[in-house]
Order: sequence, then C-alpha cells, then structure tokens
Amino acid sequence: MAEVRVERTEDGFQAVNARGAKVAIGDGDAEGVFTPVELLLAALGGCELVTVEPLTAQRGHRMARLAATVQADKVATSTLGTITVTYDVELPEGDEKAGDVLKAVAARVHERYCTVGEALREPKKVVQVV
Repeated sequence: MAEVRVERTEDGFQAVNARGAKVAIGDGDAEGVFTPVELLLAALGGCELVTVEPLTAQRGHRMARLAATVQADKVATSTLGTITVTYDVELPEGDEKAGDVLKAVAARVHERYCTVGEALREPKKVVQVV
C-alpha cells in the first residue's frame, strides 16, 4: 500500500511519508513549494524515469544524462489537458544501440509499467473520508 500524510504546517502544507521524506506544498504564489498539480507531474516523470533507468542500465546502456520535463495546461477550472513527457537524454559515448534501447524501453514503460501513468489514463475510484 502506498500512503502519504498531508498536513498543515505553520507556513503552508507538507506531504510526509513513512520513511521521513517531506515535500512542501502550497499554491502557485508561494516560494519554495510545489503545487499539487506540479507534484502530480513530478510523480509521472519520476515514475517513468525510475523505471526506465534500471531497465536500460541492465541492458548495458546507462545513459550519460536522463531527465524529463513534464507539462500540462489547465484547459478549464480543475481540468488538465494533455500531459506531455519530454525526455532530455545524453546517450553514452560510443554506444550506437543506446538510443534504440532507450526508445523501446521508454515506450513500454510509458504504456504499461508506470503505475502513475496508468492511474492517470484509467479512471480510479477516489473515496474521501471526513
């Protein structure tokens, strides 16, 4: 089971996991915090990259740089449009197969193996208990 606690702090909100990691959350006007939508985008990019990286490395193709920019526009109040994940990669020097391996692995991860991406594509039931 995945679980985080979100709580109000003296200067905003924070998410805390059982391992003690904390992320500051606020609105788009607050400095030094993520908005909830930014966290959603970070979760998608993080999910893809932490899944792609070991799979390409296991195949002998560790990328010199592996990053992604994740973007989405609000198309209406409380509604995001298409979310785009754009990879920023530096291939390992002298590795002619790395690009093809990366593209194949990244496509499979995007379509089938990123839990966050799957949750965004397929409607999930969200229950609130107050």
